[in-house]
Amino acid sequence: MTSKVLALGVGAIAAFASISVAQAQPAPAAPAAPAITHGPAIAGICMISVDQAIGTSTVGKFISSRMDQIVQQVRAELSPEETAINTEGHAIEAARQTMDQAALQSRVANLNLRVSNYQKKAEQRQREIQATEQKALGRVGQELDPVVRQVYQTSHCSLLLNRDAVMIGNPAMDITGAAVVGLNARIQQFQFDREHLDTPAGGAPVAAPSH
Repeated sequence: MTSKVLALGVGAIAAFASISVAQAQPAPAAPAAPAITHGPAIAGICMISVDQAIGTSTVGKFISSRMDQIVQQVRAELSPEETAINTEGHAIEAARQTMDQAALQSRVANLNLRVSNYQKKAEQRQREIQATEQKALGRVGQELDPVVRQVYQTSHCSLLLNRDAVMIGNPAMDITGAAVVGLNARIQQFQFDREHLDTPAGGAPVAAPSH
């Protein structure tokens, strides 16, 4: 699944700050691969793509949609401060030639402090978004595990390979589709909100206790 990311950019002299959602850009379409004639499926050897199983499942699509909502909520939270910082930066630039030097330096210093605080907050929100997505996908992984084990048994597998690590394989040995069906029957969505991380003095962020 595509990770939801907040990309932070900071300007130069007035240190303007801006925040935007960076969605993964689709890769250029690769030329069509020549048709391959596979040898016979090897009895007992199966393959699965866990990423595809989760990403194409109903719950995986729900997580992606919910993460988009959370990213938009973070943007709405940060946007007013971004706008205020940009406005103040333009105002400083407009008054640079007429403002007293000491007053100018003080104003720039205050703006730089606001930008620094803004950056720290935006970076923390980014970590929270990543933690939220990881936790949600972890929940789905727990739900998928017994499904994979069941499909493994019903498909009479003796060895299960990670399809994403296999260059080419006979699709008849792929149990990903069956895993998606099983996962859809087990779970389709669940409620989750953005994780909140507290930053202790001199330490790394830690997850706030849940209530």
